[in-house]
Amino acid sequence: MTDVTPLEGPRAPKLPNISFEFFPPKTEEMERNLWDTIKRLAPLTPNFVSVTYGAGGSTRERTHATIVRILKETCLLPAAHLTCVGASRGEIDEVVDRYHEAGVRHIVALRGDPASGIGTPFVAHPDGYKTSPELVAGIRKRHADIEVSVSAYPEKHPEARDFDRDIDTLQAKVDAGATRAITQVFFDNDFYLRYLDRVRARGIKIPIVPGIMPMHNFKQARNFVTRAGTTVPDWLAQKFDGLDHDAETRKLVAATVAAGQVQKLAKHGIDTFHFYTMNRADLVFAICHLLGIRPKAAQEAA
Repeated sequence: MTDVTPLEGPRAPKLPNISFEFFPPKTEEMERNLWDTIKRLAPLTPNFVSVTYGAGGSTRERTHATIVRILKETCLLPAAHLTCVGASRGEIDEVVDRYHEAGVRHIVALRGDPASGIGTPFVAHPDGYKTSPELVAGIRKRHADIEVSVSAYPEKHPEARDFDRDIDTLQAKVDAGATRAITQVFFDNDFYLRYLDRVRARGIKIPIVPGIMPMHNFKQARNFVTRAGTTVPDWLAQKFDGLDHDAETRKLVAATVAAGQVQKLAKHGIDTFHFYTMNRADLVFAICHLLGIRPKAAQEAA
């Protein structure tokens, strides 16, 4: 009887890599909500979770407290946002040192929005870091073991004269030591794919991770993202038309739209996604489920 090697069954598709963004809570109720969200999403085993840093460093201590608690109470790897706004180099360096001492080994380094608001001129602190490449270099010089992620703009930064200048800035961040870029939210995948082509054509090889935002409240989200230069397509607005007072249906539509966006990107070979959670677990958890991502305990039991 001849030996027969059994054919392998179909391989399960490779699951995407994910990360989540949170913002530091302002009140006790918001803190409870954040930790309910973290507990719900943590079993999905994200690569890391980031915590934002308010305009002008307004949430500096709350960001630090949230990061430290994540380190102490979870198995998650936290990344701390840090900006150039409203602080001297010495003050920012001290923040970096405190994070390093607490065990943080990943910082999301951003120039930050002008203290006077989006759309107004950016004025650097007279003794501060002037640009995000300077901030990246400052972090890497103090602690070479800290990974630094930076921002990227599929529709270009609103202040950039053109895409070439915008990608010059990204190149400067990479030259300073950045190892990953996370994009501003976008809703038209063509913006991201064209941007990725431009970046790769310039020889920039770091991961350009798409930032995905499920739109819990379409009108609020549209007002927020358009001020930051993101285009909201008409087809997307039409999907939410007539749902102003129907939160449950809005959630279903938002989850479907975001999951579809990610699935279409995956068909182009994109395998890593960063979710702007807005400190809510429901839509992100549903989207991850649609992508095949299950809580770790459920995977181990299967």
